[in-house]
Amino acid sequence: MRMQAAELFEQEIKPPEVARRLRVSAKSAYQWHQLWRNGGVQALASRGPSGSRCRLSPRCLEKLAAYLDEGPAAHGWVEDQVWTASRVATLIGRKFHVSYSVSGATRLMHRLGFSPQVPARRVAEREEQAVTVWKEATWAEVKEPGRPAEATSASRTKPASPADRPKDAPGADAE
Repeated sequence: MRMQAAELFEQEIKPPEVARRLRVSAKSAYQWHQLWRNGGVQALASRGPSGSRCRLSPRCLEKLAAYLDEGPAAHGWVEDQVWTASRVATLIGRKFHVSYSVSGATRLMHRLGFSPQVPARRVAEREEQAVTVWKEATWAEVKEPGRPAEATSASRTKPASPADRPKDAPGADAE
């Protein structure tokens, strides 16, 4: 887009017209024109992706991918086999002495083709049979009954059943 703008500026087309032709804001066109005037086409060239650079070298990224392939148990997390973003951030700190936030570790995992997992929270001493018995016996007694199956009104201001409607009212025959 900026290169097209540079071509138009070389043809002495004014920024408002460039903005209209390229469907960009006038502000962008004026900024591009200023850059082009001061530095030519090179000033409008892309500077690459924005944001902070990765703090791990390509070699370290390869090692991290290998560590992730080994699984969490190989690195001390034996309770379950999921890589959480928090665990990956901890692993990066341990292996590479670089601090990553949880969200940064998530982005890094996605970049390497992994996705962070969220472990199911279960009590280690949970007895599935006792839970099933409780659900079937106790919960059935404690649970409140649902709404009655009778006709109700959707109106908050005038609760009435369809039976109370006049027979010639709109929608009275739709039952």
